[in-house]
Amino acid sequence: MEAAINRYRILAIVVGVMLLMVVFVGMPIRYIGGNGTPSSIISPIHGALYIVYLAMAYDLWRRAQWPLKQMVLMVSAGLVPFLAFFIERRIVREARAVARAAEQPVAEV
Repeated sequence: MEAAINRYRILAIVVGVMLLMVVFVGMPIRYIGGNGTPSSIISPIHGALYIVYLAMAYDLWRRAQWPLKQMVLMVSAGLVPFLAFFIERRIVREARAVARAAEQPVAEV
């Protein structure tokens, strides 16, 4: 499960950075500067990476056997600027707790 956590973590950070680039670099240059080139390059890259991020989020969600609410939270992380960094920390912390709990032997009665 640690590999799934690491894949999710890397993609969450990359998608978060790309979203910030779209919002704070590409869009201002397009709408204030009148040059759509940076946005036309950055936006599709973010979109493609977001699709890969969704696959990694689904993989981690399935392995951790979380409720649907957790998956909705993970999906929203790639849509709202700065949210990816906060959600990534929370999800990784909870996923590692689930992994530790799965490793502990069950006490016999």
